[in-house]
Amino acid sequence: MQLQNYIKPITYLKSRASDVLKQINETHRPMIITQNGEAKAVIQDPKSYENMRNTISMLKLLSFAEEDIRKDNLLDETEVFAEVFALFN
Repeated sequence: MQLQNYIKPITYLKSRASDVLKQINETHRPMIITQNGEAKAVIQDPKSYENMRNTISMLKLLSFAEEDIRKDNLLDETEVFAEVFALFN
């Protein structure tokens, strides 16, 4: 991926909004929008955004699990299953 193909000034977005939307939805690659030479926004397609949010959620859950492991806050499988069964009864 050549990053310079995905960095565009805001004037490009203003004049070619339809083309930008078509490109990001076809390539599933985000576009960085600049203003006065500085990155000001990132545009991406909805599916990629959803995937990114799901990935972040999973990483947060893993982080919580790692913290529990560090604190030795662990349950064996019998305790886990007992708690799960209690939730459904």
